[in-house]
This record gives sequence, C-alpha cells and structure tokens, in this order.
Amino acid sequence: MAFKLAIRLKNAIHQRWMHRLGSQRWKNLSHQVNSLEIDNSKQPVVFFNSSTRLGGVSQNAAYSRLTSLGLRAQGIPVIHFVCKSGIQRCILGSNRDEFDQEPPCAQCIEQSHALYSGDKTWFFEYETDEMLDFALETLSVAKCSEFTWHDLPLGFWAVNSLRWVLRRYTLKEDALTRAFMVSFIQSAWNVYQQFSRLAEESNPQAVVVFNGMFFPEAAVRQVCLERNIRVITHEVGIQPFSAFFTEGEATAYPMHIADDFQLNEDMNARLDDYLSNRFSGNFTMAGIKFWPEMQQFDSELASRIALYKKIVPIFSNVIFDTSQVHANTLFKDMFQWLEGIYQSILDHPEVLFILRAHPDEGRKGKASRESVADWVNNRGLLRLPNIIFIDSNQFVSSYELIRRSHFVMNYNSTIGLEATLLGHPVLTAGKARYTQIPTTFFPTSKNEYFDMLEKFLRTEEIEVPEEFMHNARRFLYAQLFLTSLPFGDFLKEDGVWKGYVTLKDFQIQALFPQNSETIQILTDGILNRKEFLRVL
Repeated sequence: MAFKLAIRLKNAIHQRWMHRLGSQRWKNLSHQVNSLEIDNSKQPVVFFNSSTRLGGVSQNAAYSRLTSLGLRAQGIPVIHFVCKSGIQRCILGSNRDEFDQEPPCAQCIEQSHALYSGDKTWFFEYETDEMLDFALETLSVAKCSEFTWHDLPLGFWAVNSLRWVLRRYTLKEDALTRAFMVSFIQSAWNVYQQFSRLAEESNPQAVVVFNGMFFPEAAVRQVCLERNIRVITHEVGIQPFSAFFTEGEATAYPMHIADDFQLNEDMNARLDDYLSNRFSGNFTMAGIKFWPEMQQFDSELASRIALYKKIVPIFSNVIFDTSQVHANTLFKDMFQWLEGIYQSILDHPEVLFILRAHPDEGRKGKASRESVADWVNNRGLLRLPNIIFIDSNQFVSSYELIRRSHFVMNYNSTIGLEATLLGHPVLTAGKARYTQIPTTFFPTSKNEYFDMLEKFLRTEEIEVPEEFMHNARRFLYAQLFLTSLPFGDFLKEDGVWKGYVTLKDFQIQALFPQNSETIQILTDGILNRKEFLRVL
C-alpha cells in the first residue's frame, strides 16, 4: 500500500511539474506575440473554448490558442471569452456520479491565466436568473430536454452535452440526471447573456469556438447567428496533430468536394500509403491509439466462419458521440437500428452476422454506460447460433472481417468508408461524413433500408457501383490532406495525459503566415472568408 501511494505521489508531482513547464512555454510565447504591434482600427476576433481542457492543454485547446496567436502576430486584435466559474457544472469538470462535487475551477482559471497571459480577456462569472430557476423548478428530465427560454433551445444544448458527460444516449429520469440538466440549462443561459454583452461591446468581425455542440459553445454560436457575426467551429482532424475548421458544424464535417477534383498518380500513392498503415491498425485519433494490436482470427472464430457461405459484419458506433445528432436521420438512434436488424438475424439463419462494438466504446476513462455489449446481453442475442459478438476490448481485425464479408452493415462509423475502399458493398444506416457524396448504399427512409437489407441478404452477388470507390478515394484524400490542417510544427505530446500537448521549441516567426501554411489558411479563412483548405 505504501509503495503504491509513493508511486501515485511521484506521478502527481511529475504531472504537476510537466504542466507547469508547459504553462511557462505558453506564457513566454504569448508575451513574445503581444510585444508586436496591434492594429486597433480593426474589429477583433473572439475565441471561446471551455469544453476541452482543465489543468492541462488538450489538442483542441492548443489549436484554438495557436490560431489566436497567429492572428495576433499579424496585428489583429484578439479577445478571449474565458470562464471564471461562470458555468455551474462543465463538460470536463463534472463528476458524472456525484453532482455535488464542484468542478476544479481554481485549477482551470489558473491554466487560463497561463494560456492567455498578456492577451485581452473577458472573464465571465455565474449570475443567477430567478425567473429561469422558477421555470425549471418542477420539470422532469424529459421536459427539461424540450425546454426553451426566450426561444432558445436550452434543453437541446443540455441534452447533447449531458449525453457525452454521462456516456449514454438514453437519459434516465432520476435526480442525478435532472440536477445536471437543470445546471446545464442555467449555465447555457448565463453564457448566452454574458457573451451577448461582449458581442455588443466589442462588435467582433468573427468568433471561433470549439465544435459548437456542447452547451457553452452552442450558446455563443447562437449569439453570433442572431447578430450575423461570422462564427467558425473546429474539431480534431483525421491526421495526427491536425484540426478541421468550418463555418458549418464541425461535428458534421461539412466538405465541399468539387466535381472536377480528381486524384493524380502522386495523390493515389500518398493515399495508398496511408491506407496500408490504417488497415494494419497503425493510426491515432486525437492522440489516442485505438488498436494496441490487431489480431487475426483464432481457430474458434475461423471454424465458425467456415460453416457459413455468407458473412455479414455489423459495425456499431459510440452512442454518446456528438456525431450521433447528425447520424440519426433514418432511425431515432443506433439502438433502434440494432433492434430493427434483430429480426433480420432471426429470419436468416443461413447467414452468419458478426456484430462488432466500436473500439472507443470501452476506452478507459471514456467507457460507454449504454453499450452495445449491454444490449447484446439484455437481448439474449448470443443464444442465436448465427451471431458472433466482438466486444470493444477484443482486437480482432475489422479489415479481415470485411474481406470475408458478403456485404458490410454499419451505422455511421468510418469503417463504412474503408469497406468501400476495400471493394465491398456497404449498407449504411446513419448519416455519416462520407454520405455527403455517394460512397455507400445509404437509403432515404427506414422502409427502403429494410427492403435493401432483405435484398442484399438474398442476393448472391452485390455489385458495388464504380462511383462509390471513386468517390471514397476522393473524399478520404480531401479529409486527410486538404481539410486536416497540421499543427505538428508547433505541438508535441505532453508526456502526461493522452491527447494533451505542449509546445515545441520554435521561433515566433514560425507563426507568421508566410512561414506557416496552416496559419495562412486560418488567416484567409477567418478574415477573408476563404475555405479552410490546403493547397492541392
């Protein structure tokens, strides 16, 4: 016990020391940038991101901060809208099992002072609205979910946030959930009011926020939309240390791919090199490596597969992921889709269905509390002889499943696009990033979906339209190499927390547009309304 305590103490000291060093680097860089001239005749750009960091600097927090520094280095006035206990319960600072545990505001505010040292900041605190409190006093979780105030969808913003915090899609009707719902609604209204004052006073030319889905950023985005202020949202990109910026909703990943955009020989070679690594599990997303290893079939799995002529892998998604808001067009949610295909599994005992849980569903510290594994057990699915379930902590190669498949079923995960790239037919149930252009079979209604599913199950050969493969390569290349803006010249892992970063050593001149393609693209996009795209 004493040994374990000593190890924890040593790790805590190391973490604190590394983050202090990181904060000092950010302070030094900020002071260098702020020593440069500023053109106060220009309208400012406001930055806001309260949902991605507390005591350290996450990738999304770093992307926002570096973008602001790149603008400020060019003399553009920048204002940071910063939480100073202005949110009762926040996205990262909430204990999902203990509402009464207050978020670590002091730690977060200290980090804010380090991150924005020398910059113009607007700190906002919490102000009670008794009329709003009274209106919420007797509402259930269900009623809170639909709650509007001054025509603002505060309940909708709270639901999107709470699903992520609680790691579940279906919200329980209990005291804990209700307490969080009320707190998120009250806090969203406070952010909306506080930012309205900032917008009125500063008249910004543009506002940059993290994804725009969680309630603090959603409230700020709403103010901008109402006042016709240009608002840009951002999320992590597909490549390591990269970000995606857009005037749309970053979580939906809107991309305009021109009809005349085609891959040349070099582009195809570059994409093939990426895919060779991807198909072996050698990739990360937001600093997380999902596949510590990629296993081939064991003898038991191979023997069961050998008994069937038709193999249909089913790939689910993480139910609380922010993408699900956009995905749920044919079905209410992913579990309604799974319930629907349950009957198809019963009706086709000659087909082996292999249901694969998303690897992120069981990630330590982010494990889903409404999981596919729970659904499988509650449904008694494994009593059926023609179903195999692969849980999130089993690293059987998804790509080998695809290669053996008759066709692939998925909700909205990236694996659907990858299956097309492997030349296999894909039936998609949820709106995905890649369904913006024809890349998979994506029906327009629930009835059409089940008609197509039945047809595929009965058909011996399913032809994949040539345009699917062609579009899949165009889409993935654009997503990887055109829309993912690289920040790797400025950042490296902090060596303490996965997904958190610290600054590399570089000269301040590296932040000038003439020296950084990324800063040039961000400058043109934020100030001149150009697309946030890299040069072909």
